[in-house]
Amino acid sequence: MRWVGCQVCDGVVEEPEVPDGGSAVCGRCGALLFRRRRRTVEITFALMVAAAILFAVANAYPFLAFEMQGQVTHTTLGSGVQALWEQGSRAVAGLVLFTTILSPASEILLLLYVLAPLHFGAPAPGAVVAMRWVSRLKPWSMMEVFLIGILVAVVKLADMAEIVPGVALWAFAVLIPILAGAAAFLDTELVWRRLGEPA
Repeated sequence: MRWVGCQVCDGVVEEPEVPDGGSAVCGRCGALLFRRRRRTVEITFALMVAAAILFAVANAYPFLAFEMQGQVTHTTLGSGVQALWEQGSRAVAGLVLFTTILSPASEILLLLYVLAPLHFGAPAPGAVVAMRWVSRLKPWSMMEVFLIGILVAVVKLADMAEIVPGVALWAFAVLIPILAGAAAFLDTELVWRRLGEPA
């Protein structure tokens, strides 16, 4: 038996069974207790598959190309981290590597590991630990901040060189709203329940 508290009147009631897309209201004051998102596991799993493909493209292809005086320089996410390291900014290089590559990649892979077996019927071994790591890594995934920084740099360098957006930049730009959509659709409480753990 599980109990939920109303945030409006502080009443505590036994948690009702709520179908996909339904909601529960407080019997005392009528306030919304919680809402179940429709097909949360299936939609989030599909979005994470798309995110994994886009993330692979964003790391495999050039991000930007700079053409200055006949010389063309291609940059990737990895080459940016390497350049920072070689310039002696090792702490910044490590932070960029962690927040734009390692943390998002880990979050995507862990969510796929948790959601794929749930989508097909049964939780994977170690899924509880994986889900806990997802919540720990989420605050460190800062790809949108990195993208804003890139766009600011592009605007400032536009007068000095011809800048050609690469495939990775477009993949990165599409990846960010897909990850935001996955976060919005994911009902973590329902996932924890299917894993057999309290939220």
